[in-house]
Amino acid sequence: MTSSGSREREIAIVGVAESDEMGTVPNKSSLQHHAEAAHNALADAGLSKNDVDGVFTAGFSTMATAEYLGIQPRFTDNTSVGGSSFVIHVAHAIAAIKAGYCEVALITHGQAGRSARGRVPGDPNLPVAQYEAPYGMVGQPINYALACSRYMHEYGEDRARQAMAEIAVSTRKWANLNPKAAMHDTPMTFDDYHDSRYVAWPFHLFDCCLVTDSGASIIVTTAERARACRKEPVWVLGAGEGHDHNLISMMPSLTSLIARETGPKAMAQAGISHDDIDLTMIYDSFTYTVMLTLESLGFCGPGEVADFVAGQRTAPGGDFPLNTNGGGLSYSHPGMYGSFLLVEAVRQLRGEAGDRQVHRKGTNDQNPQISLVNGTGGSLSSTGTVVLGTG
Repeated sequence: MTSSGSREREIAIVGVAESDEMGTVPNKSSLQHHAEAAHNALADAGLSKNDVDGVFTAGFSTMATAEYLGIQPRFTDNTSVGGSSFVIHVAHAIAAIKAGYCEVALITHGQAGRSARGRVPGDPNLPVAQYEAPYGMVGQPINYALACSRYMHEYGEDRARQAMAEIAVSTRKWANLNPKAAMHDTPMTFDDYHDSRYVAWPFHLFDCCLVTDSGASIIVTTAERARACRKEPVWVLGAGEGHDHNLISMMPSLTSLIARETGPKAMAQAGISHDDIDLTMIYDSFTYTVMLTLESLGFCGPGEVADFVAGQRTAPGGDFPLNTNGGGLSYSHPGMYGSFLLVEAVRQLRGEAGDRQVHRKGTNDQNPQISLVNGTGGSLSSTGTVVLGTG
């Protein structure tokens, strides 16, 4: 490791949890998933809702969420830039805590994404309604498929499909080790992947994330409060955020994410290099999201991801643990997923991941020490990157 080991630890994650039930839960509202996840994360930290003075969420009003939870916050943040929002909230919580606006920050998300499915009325005045929808750009599978087809044009369809299949199959293997995963009992072979129906060319069904009901919460606080909590703190070592477009048609490059900026920023703050990272958690709304993120974060060069993930390198037993909970592809994805990345990273760093537990690089028995978490939101639009560490 580089200089991160000697840096002062100031802000930590002290509690993480999902909602009680996940998958298809038709009898529970989005707010119930919020509340269950928040209750469980507070219990994980050894705190109560009366300790919380900062509330952070996206896709749902912080006023409604706080009211439902019975919390009157001193600070509130409703930043909503898609599924990356909750990763970005970690940096916002740090800023608020350091500025003295709050001391115990609750980041929470809940969504009855499957049971409450329905067409959301659109605003005809929004740019997407005016400039993209009339031409058939009406949903994320189509938007992401457009970007992926450009990648295939630039770097080769066969190589892209190779990478997509490797990612889908390896992620399912992790889900098979996670009792909470929607696809825990459903193995996937490469033939299963290639034989699955198309959703939006070039995406097969298994290139696309799940749609589930679920929630997840994270508790962020000061070093002083952290050391009095129930479990060992997981420290936030670095963070970066940004977005460079809204409409997919305005994306500067369909084959490069703004993670190319947020990743190096977060890693520089943490004082680490790629070689220091024991676990990588990447938002996998689609297999293409993972491909593009790995390249944009600098784990490999443009067009090189097929070689990087070849041979099930990212699967259990491989030397690059990736999305060890089963990801949005095979574990859970209620509509926005970034909070779940953080939950799994913290559990792995604590050594709480059970059959899917990974280890520090070069060891067979030590818990991982450094995890990089990267969330993506919108139409490949926004990115939040954080580096987490122990000790």
